[in-house]
Amino acid sequence: MGKKLMTDCVTSLFRKKGVLMKAFVYEKYGSPDVLKLKDIEKPQPKANELLIKIYATTVSAGDWRMRKADPVAARLFNGLLRPKKIQILGFELSGVVEAVGRYVTRFNVGDQVFAGCGLEFGAYTEYKCIPEDGEVALKPEHLSYLEAAAVPVGGATALRFLRNMNIQKGQKILIYGATGSVGSYAVQLAKYFGAHVTAVCSTPSVDLVKNLGADVVIDYKKEDFTNRDEKYDYIFDAVAKAEKGRCKKRLKPNGKFVSVHGTVKENKEDIHTLNALLNEHKLKPVIDRSYVFKKIPEAHRYVEAGHKKGNVVIQVV
Repeated sequence: MGKKLMTDCVTSLFRKKGVLMKAFVYEKYGSPDVLKLKDIEKPQPKANELLIKIYATTVSAGDWRMRKADPVAARLFNGLLRPKKIQILGFELSGVVEAVGRYVTRFNVGDQVFAGCGLEFGAYTEYKCIPEDGEVALKPEHLSYLEAAAVPVGGATALRFLRNMNIQKGQKILIYGATGSVGSYAVQLAKYFGAHVTAVCSTPSVDLVKNLGADVVIDYKKEDFTNRDEKYDYIFDAVAKAEKGRCKKRLKPNGKFVSVHGTVKENKEDIHTLNALLNEHKLKPVIDRSYVFKKIPEAHRYVEAGHKKGNVVIQVV
C-alpha cells in the first residue's frame, strides 16, 4: 500500500470514528488563499458545554479583517508575525446539539440552536463547543439554518448600540450603511423601538431598506444627507465610514453621533432577546449570498470587496 493511500485510509478511519473533522485554518496573515482546509481533532464538550454540529456559518467583516490583520491592532490580539491565538475564523453559527456536558441542563441532544462565538471565533469547521451560558439559543423553527447563522453578530451588535443610545419612541435616527449586517438589523430594531428611521444606502438597495421598515431612504449616490435641513436625535454609522464632523451638523442640540467602530458592553442574554423578536416575526435576517463550505475563501473575497447587502452565509452541511 502506497504512503498516500495509507494516509488517506487512516484519515478516513479517524473521521468515521468522529476523531477528526474538517476546518479552514489560517497560519499566516494575507489574502483569502491563506485559508486552508485541513483535518483537525474534533472537540469534546466540557462539563458545562454543548458540542454543536455546525450546519451554517457566515463570513463577516470581522473575519476578513482578522485574516488580513487589518487594522494592525489585530496583530496585537492574535500574534504580531502570524496568527497564534485564533487560527480558525467564523464568528457565528447554527446547527444541532450532538452532545452535552454532564452539568448542562438548558439544552438537550438534538436541539437546533444558533450561537455567537465571540472573540474565540472557531465556526469555520464541522463542530464547535459552546458554553451553556454563552451566546446560544434555540433556533426559531421558521428560520433556516442559513438564516439563523446570520443573526448573532449583526443582530446583537445593532441591539447593543441602540440600547446604549436609549432610543425613545418618536425620536429621529439616521442609519448610515443601512444594508450591512449591522445596519439591516439596526433599521428593524429602531422601528421596533418606535423611532422614525432615515436610512442611507446605495441605489440598488433602496427597495430592500424600504421593505425593512425605513420611513425615509436616502440614496447616497444621488444625494449627500448632510446637505439636508433635517436634524436627528441620533446618527448611527453602522459601517464606520461616515465623517463625524460632517454628520454633527445634522444633529439636534443634544443629538449624538454613534459609530459601530466604538464599543458597547456585551450581554450574553441579547441572543435571547433577538430570539424572541425573531419568533414574533419582528426581525428577519437579510441574506445576500450563500456559499458551500469549501468556497469560504471565495466568500471572503466577496465580503472584502465591500459590496454585500446584509449577510453572506456558508452552508457547512
